[in-house]
Amino acid sequence: MSFLTDIAIDAEALSAEVCRDSDGAVVTFSGFVRDHHEGRQVESIFYEAYRPMAENEIRRVVESVAQRLPEVRMAVQHRLGLVRVGEASIVIACASPHRAEAFDACRALIDGIKEMAPIWKKERSPDGEEWVGWQGGGRNEE
Repeated sequence: MSFLTDIAIDAEALSAEVCRDSDGAVVTFSGFVRDHHEGRQVESIFYEAYRPMAENEIRRVVESVAQRLPEVRMAVQHRLGLVRVGEASIVIACASPHRAEAFDACRALIDGIKEMAPIWKKERSPDGEEWVGWQGGGRNEE
């Protein structure tokens, strides 16, 4: 499975992909482009990545979480390209027999991906465009 996509992410399909009859919980996280950042208006974000490295780093994060929480089944999709306000830039789905493990896996995945994946973003505002750093490597926004 590729973790990166150039098209809109279907959160329901991602959830259905991980859910089994033995699961009592499916937890999803959807990260959306919001209309502001650090006091500035945002119209859209352009995400860019060195795909082979980003795929590898996301895979490493998923494998690490899977080792720690082996009963959780996980799926991740991160969008690249132009993403407008209100659209999802990332969706994570975690299914597990118990809710606590599904929540833990979901949180560990988003935190690990934000820290490790070489994904850059350029914010577009009415005043122009600005690269705001790469998504990994110590990004501190929520």
